[in-house]
Amino acid sequence: MEASRVGCSLSFAVEGETELLLQIAPTVVAEERLEVSAGSVRELPGAHGARLHVVTVPEGRLDVTYAATVPGLEADGRAPLDADVIDALRPSRYCPSDALESFAPVELAGVDDVAGWVFERLAYVSGASGPLDTAIDTLLAGRGVCRDFAHLTIALCRARGIPARLVSVYAPGLSPMDFHAVTEVHTGDRWEVVDATRLAPRSTLVRIATGRDAADTAFAMTLRGSAELLSTEITAVVDGDLPGDDHTSPVVLP
Repeated sequence: MEASRVGCSLSFAVEGETELLLQIAPTVVAEERLEVSAGSVRELPGAHGARLHVVTVPEGRLDVTYAATVPGLEADGRAPLDADVIDALRPSRYCPSDALESFAPVELAGVDDVAGWVFERLAYVSGASGPLDTAIDTLLAGRGVCRDFAHLTIALCRARGIPARLVSVYAPGLSPMDFHAVTEVHTGDRWEVVDATRLAPRSTLVRIATGRDAADTAFAMTLRGSAELLSTEITAVVDGDLPGDDHTSPVVLP
């Protein structure tokens, strides 16, 4: 993985004193800067190395600016059978894999590349889904955005007995630029990343948060009070040339 520079600018309209949970910082950084226009920030450790920032802010407008340099890292992703792998087999809020246990073995009979099947099955359409849509909704609609592609991939993998989980990432090369969601599958001794959208090279992805589905990895969540997201601007660039990706070779994220 090449060194990267990533960041985001977020704006919120806040009503009353509010606490926001942000998951926008990569798990590993060389240097970083987080600035808020009002209130205070405290950092907490999250699952799978995630770094959580809780912002306590009074009523008004909140502007958040984050920038980081991420070092080039090598990873083998090794993970023998443990509680995390078992959790990645269980149905979850957006990935009700138990509802697909009859569908998946029949429709995906002989299919080794579940992400490739999802890529061929779905159309990527911005704004095509809502925040409550599950993998079942996406399958029936035949369209969605990155988190929908990831949720369906995860649910189908779990329905076939393959541990799978969601990773939120910065994605150099993504167009239009945004936070991105991909899938990690456990292949027996390590976690490998697949991206059913095929919109960015996997070797440049920068891990932010890892969880069962988007409920665990949202970039912003209101803990108390009220906050409306007004705007987002995401940046992610890699040093050197952007690599290619055939989306079939195994790739492991740091």
